[in-house]
Amino acid sequence: MSALLDEIPSLDLADFTSGSPELKNKFVQNLGAAFTNIGFVAIKNHGLTEELRTDLYETVKQFFYQEDELKKKYELENVSGQRGYIGKGKETAKGHSRPDLKEFYHVGQPEPREDMFDNIFPEELPDFQKLTLETYQIFEQTGKTLLRAIALFLNLDEDYFEEKVFKGDSILRALHYFPIENPDALPPDAVRAAAHGDINLITLLMGASAEGLEVLRMDGKWIAVTALPDQIIINVGDMLDRLTNHHLKSTIHRVVNPSREKMKFSRFSIPFFMHPRPEMDLTCLDSCVSAENPKVYVDMTAGEFLDERLRELGLKK
Repeated sequence: MSALLDEIPSLDLADFTSGSPELKNKFVQNLGAAFTNIGFVAIKNHGLTEELRTDLYETVKQFFYQEDELKKKYELENVSGQRGYIGKGKETAKGHSRPDLKEFYHVGQPEPREDMFDNIFPEELPDFQKLTLETYQIFEQTGKTLLRAIALFLNLDEDYFEEKVFKGDSILRALHYFPIENPDALPPDAVRAAAHGDINLITLLMGASAEGLEVLRMDGKWIAVTALPDQIIINVGDMLDRLTNHHLKSTIHRVVNPSREKMKFSRFSIPFFMHPRPEMDLTCLDSCVSAENPKVYVDMTAGEFLDERLRELGLKK
């Protein structure tokens, strides 16, 4: 069993892209070690500037501080929560009965495939479209670079994931954990984000506006996750876990409620969920299946798995 970590490892993506074979291989092995152990890593030199991050958060806050009636203009029917605004009480973590204490906004591919939903943007905030799409494109490129490193760790061709994520179903999610004026009135099991695993291949998360993210270690202990100002957090999603037969770990995580006093203030977070195209086969890689590690997942495509999970989350009927 791998050594238990008290914090998630920190890596420099510039080591992978520097041109040095030694640094590149070291990054690949360290990334793989983190993903087989705790499933999370902090990355610097990820391509997102502090100016863009600051501007994006400011615009996202302006949107969520609007009246609910205005926000609901951008809550679309028949898109299964995949574009636009998703209101309070709409998403419930798998295995839980009470919705998370959050609302969010989804932005998808800037140039969608014919079978995709189109994006919708709040007309009251002209910078919202520009900033979210710019962030989307940066994170998509960073995600592709990380997937190249993951492919090498798995002894696959470096470009194994490239065609699988080309115009994939990735989503940028602007999250608002809204203020609770009377926290004492909340049911005891009402939390900002209940324990869950992400659906996708990998998640890229820029630093949140407040603490609260926790990861469940292999021994059952919850550890807090924070990023330095120049870092983003990367974690394995369920699709990559399935593909590797749980060799790379999609680790359960949550966003806990802060103190009662702090519950009266908003928390903002912006993850990028990197999805492949729906036709990608998630059948476990042969190299990840053995007598000692038998196959644990049924075969399905990424589209079939996404459909299943959206229904479990209550976003699709």
